[in-house]
Amino acid sequence: MPPWVNAPSPIGNRPYNRHMSTKLLLDTDIGSDIDDAVCLAYLLARPDCELLGITTVSGEPERRAMMASAQCRVAGRDVPIFPGAAEPLLVASRQPTAPQADALARWPHQTRFPCGEAIEFLRSTIRRHPGEIILLTIGPLTNIALLFKADPEIPALLKGMVTMGGLFDPTRTRNWRGGHWEWNIYCDPHAAAIVYRTPVAAHRSLGLDVTTQVTLGAEEVRRRFQTPLLRPVLDFAEVWFRSTEKITFHDPLAATTIFDEQICAFERGEVSVELHDPDAFALTRWRPRPDGRHEIATHVNPARFFEAYFASFV
Repeated sequence: MPPWVNAPSPIGNRPYNRHMSTKLLLDTDIGSDIDDAVCLAYLLARPDCELLGITTVSGEPERRAMMASAQCRVAGRDVPIFPGAAEPLLVASRQPTAPQADALARWPHQTRFPCGEAIEFLRSTIRRHPGEIILLTIGPLTNIALLFKADPEIPALLKGMVTMGGLFDPTRTRNWRGGHWEWNIYCDPHAAAIVYRTPVAAHRSLGLDVTTQVTLGAEEVRRRFQTPLLRPVLDFAEVWFRSTEKITFHDPLAATTIFDEQICAFERGEVSVELHDPDAFALTRWRPRPDGRHEIATHVNPARFFEAYFASFV
């Protein structure tokens, strides 16, 4: 793959400095696909990631919060965790349970959380740190749509937003059902449409056409997930491996680009979500534009990604 040079972006694009930190909020559907837990371990391992809080989304948000709590306890981190929306805005729930939470028994975790406060937590935290926070979303965008509607000034107060979601080049890949929609968008397309219509200082998306290029087989995962922060993730992964024999690092790839912009190449343009055409419902539409307010990943360097990911645990 040829080298690339990315245009300056408010997201990432800075050299590592142990005296600098990136303020970050994580919104996650941890407990469905295993890559959410893989992503959270990476964030907890980075000394330059100031994780201000975690909100969970989709069915059984409290059990998802317990999983996040277990990982934070292993890391020795006291991170505020708030269960968020359990149901999509309009469509039926497509992931009503958090199956990986079945592996929680071996890991101490918080069992009670503030209920109904996730949106206010996000709102008040962003308002306390205007222009400083990157919002990382790695699940359906229900919480974020509710946040943007509850306080329309919030998008302008973010430093940026990074989303694992979408499929922007259907000639390169399909989802596991042979279609061109991506799961996080498909689970709540109306919420996704609201979020992509809302101007944010910088909104980066990493879609399936790029994230599916970073995978590890189950045996390689078992061999490499032996550090303390990855041990609970491996337990959660064993539930995941009942139905598949690999992990695709969708969400961790999105996270690593915050700290190393040379892992992926990006292009600017406009993203929209199809809500009206029944034959293309929930598809992400992409229109390149040099002055566009969105950016999408177009290429990935898998070797650089895996080096950056596992180096964080050394």
